[in-house]
Amino acid sequence: MQNNTVETLIGALVVTVAVAFLFFAYTTTGSGSVGGYDLQARFSSADGIVTGTDVRLHGIKIGTVSTLSLDPKSYAAIVHLNIHNDVPIPDDSSIKITSSGILGNSYLAIQPGGSDAMLKAGGQITNTQGSVDFMSLIARAIYGNSSGSK
Repeated sequence: MQNNTVETLIGALVVTVAVAFLFFAYTTTGSGSVGGYDLQARFSSADGIVTGTDVRLHGIKIGTVSTLSLDPKSYAAIVHLNIHNDVPIPDDSSIKITSSGILGNSYLAIQPGGSDAMLKAGGQITNTQGSVDFMSLIARAIYGNSSGSK
């Protein structure tokens, strides 16, 4: 009888610590909703981008990728962004997929335009640049351009 009580108390302690850890991780990593407005952008290639990827403006996180989808007609990748309410984005801004170094994580970098008109919720950033395939660039540098004649 004594062993069952001790085992139950230890089990309850382990569950409490696990719940506390999950709560801490959820609140400190920004996994919750951003509480902003939605924008979208179309890319020819969205390699390296997943739900939760950072959206940055001059290196500062201003939002996250909320969903990814595929346009069945043009086969373009449609990226839905959730941007903080206190960060207005000019309607002539551009966005590109970039990474933190050669082996770093990919993120979306917004370059703000100079327009006085701001994108509204549900708006679209039309000036986009997809991800760069570093492996094919490295292969071209090492092996040369294979499209030339010999």
